[in-house]
Amino acid sequence: MRNVLRAPCPVCKQEIEYIYQTETIPYFSEILIESATCPCGWRMADAFILREGQPNRCEYAVTCEDDLCVRVVRGSAGTVSVPELGIVIRPGPAAEGYITNIEGVLDRIEDVLDTALRTAEEEERERALALKEQIALVKKGQARITLIIEDPSGNSAIIKNPGDATEKR
Repeated sequence: MRNVLRAPCPVCKQEIEYIYQTETIPYFSEILIESATCPCGWRMADAFILREGQPNRCEYAVTCEDDLCVRVVRGSAGTVSVPELGIVIRPGPAAEGYITNIEGVLDRIEDVLDTALRTAEEEERERALALKEQIALVKKGQARITLIIEDPSGNSAIIKNPGDATEKR
């Protein structure tokens, strides 16, 4: 089901559309996706699992290229970490939820590294470039990592096969 509400942008007060849409992930749960964008540049997106949420911890060992397709649902309260890379992404006050796959999470990390490279000092630059090299190896199936999501709201999941509830981790 999709609902569209018109309301003012919280930044510039221009009237914009807020979209609320529910989707069902087979054998997992119904989710609510909410989003809005404004010409002024403000945007908002989040995903919520529509079931009673208990704090959860999802962990997935990425060992081959096929694992990059595993679905990732990260609620706005979820902390994402990749211990092998020394990466921890904690939610801030403007954190957004998203639905992607493991490759998409790695792409998001690379985007942050690219932004950091623009202004990084030499030592930080070397670290960012080394992380990008490690991520490239993971994407080629030549390095292993573990993706972990911890979510106090229970709105995050790593789902290997959306058609098989037993594969939810």
